Amino acid sequence: MVTIRHGESEDNTKLIWAGWKDAPLSALGRRQASALASFLKRSNTHFTHIYASPLLRAHATGLAALSSQSHNPPFTINPKLREQHFGAAEGKFWAYNVPRGETIASMIEKDIYPVLPTRQGRFEGGESLDDLAARADEAMAECVLPHVVLGEKGEVHVALASHGLCISECVKALLRLDPEADLEENYTGLLNTAWTRLTVEPREGSKGLRVIVTDVNRSEHLEGVDTISEPVADNDARAFFGGKSIPDSPAAHI
Repeated sequence: MVTIRHGESEDNTKLIWAGWKDAPLSALGRRQASALASFLKRSNTHFTHIYASPLLRAHATGLAALSSQSHNPPFTINPKLREQHFGAAEGKFWAYNVPRGETIASMIEKDIYPVLPTRQGRFEGGESLDDLAARADEAMAECVLPHVVLGEKGEVHVALASHGLCISECVKALLRLDPEADLEENYTGLLNTAWTRLTVEPREGSKGLRVIVTDVNRSEHLEGVDTISEPVADNDARAFFGGKSIPDSPAAHI
C-alpha cells in the first residue's frame, strides 16, 4: 500500500489550524498533484484500490492519482481518513510554543491556539492525537485489512490519499498489528504529495501481520516543482502538519 499526503492547500501557506477546515489545493498544490500523477503514469504504478479523505485537498490529490490509472480502479471516499479535527482552534492562529509569561488559556483568549503538550490534549469540540489514533485503527480496518484478510487473487496495491497527522497515525496503526515491528521508528514530517510505501501480509502460522515500511516521504516527482509557496509559512508549522513531532516540547514553556 502507498500513503500520499495531499498537495499544498491554500491554508498551508498560513499560520492557522487547518484540520477539518476545508481549503482547496493552492495553485502550487495543483502543480504538485499533477506532477504526482505524471510520475505514477511514467512509473507504470498500478493501483487496485484508491481511498481518499473527503476534504478537498486530499480528495483532489486522490483524483490526481486516479487520473494516472488507465484501468479506472475503485475510488472510495472514507471520512476516517480526514485530518485531526482541531475543534475550536480550526481557522485560528497556530503557535508551537507558549511564551514565558503566557498560559494556554491566556493565548486562547487572544485567539492564538498553541500546540497542546500531550497526546490526550484536545481543543473544545476537537480530537486529541489519541482520538485520531483510534480513528486510524478504524480506517485501516476498513481500507486495508479487508484486502489482506480476503486474500484477493493477484497483487493488491492500495493507495490512501490523506493528511500528514492522519497518515502518521495510520502507519502506526498497521505497525501495531505486527508483533515484530519496531514501534519506535518515526514516519513523519511528510512533504506535500510525498508518498510512503508499506507491504502488508499475514504472518504464516501465527496471529498478526508482517508490515514492512519500504519507502518514506518520497518526493522525487517534485523535481523542478516548488515544495512550498512564498511567502514561506513557519517551518515548525509545516513540519507539525506533516505529522512530525518537533523537538523542544511546548510543555516546557507552559
